[in-house]
Amino acid sequence: MIICPGGAYASLAPHEGVHYALWLNEQGITGFVLKYRLGTSGYRHPAMMQDVLRAIRYVRAHAAGWKLDPNRIGVMGSSAGGHLASTAITQFDAGNPDAPDPVDRFSSRPGLGILCYPVITMGQYTHSGSRRNLLGENPDLKLVESLSNEKQVTRDTPPTFIFHTFEDATVPLENSLDFAAALRRNGVPFSLHIYPKGGHGIGLGSAQWNPDQRHSWTTECAIWLKEQGFGKRP
Repeated sequence: MIICPGGAYASLAPHEGVHYALWLNEQGITGFVLKYRLGTSGYRHPAMMQDVLRAIRYVRAHAAGWKLDPNRIGVMGSSAGGHLASTAITQFDAGNPDAPDPVDRFSSRPGLGILCYPVITMGQYTHSGSRRNLLGENPDLKLVESLSNEKQVTRDTPPTFIFHTFEDATVPLENSLDFAAALRRNGVPFSLHIYPKGGHGIGLGSAQWNPDQRHSWTTECAIWLKEQGFGKRP
């Protein structure tokens, strides 16, 4: 699993990175925490998208040597990292068989996506800080449209697990609802969970790594991952 931590495209939150990787390890899944480029370091789109798609290709290219299944490589993200993960599951490509770099010959399509209280749109319900750090102050409307990922879903988008909280006052719930609706329209299987309590950035359930304080989304997601063929086998 390629893990994209949140942080408004300004920072990378550890509790949405390494903590997720440790939880995935418990499910029998290898986690790669992606340190993608950030707006606060002077980068803008498409640098972040290039980073996540390259990560998927890189893991797939090295899957045999690392004893991984190249057909079971997913992407996971929270908040702005959820936007990056939703970009990966909607804007992948099949690779370039003639590329001089062998890694670029591999597909960047993830096998599934996990979106945790994600930023999805760059439109009405966006998170303004994430949009600014990704696209700049006054982005072209065509760029806004192209990075509003609820509008980029196709029938080829992989199965997706989504969770959000009703109380999230940072990233509006409409981000997850609109993405789920787009998946439904395109016939893409998904698992959507809206929890009444909890704000934004809850991670596994606590900002600190504490195995005794996990939110129930982790149980639901672990079940879903097994249904998708990811993780420990009986």
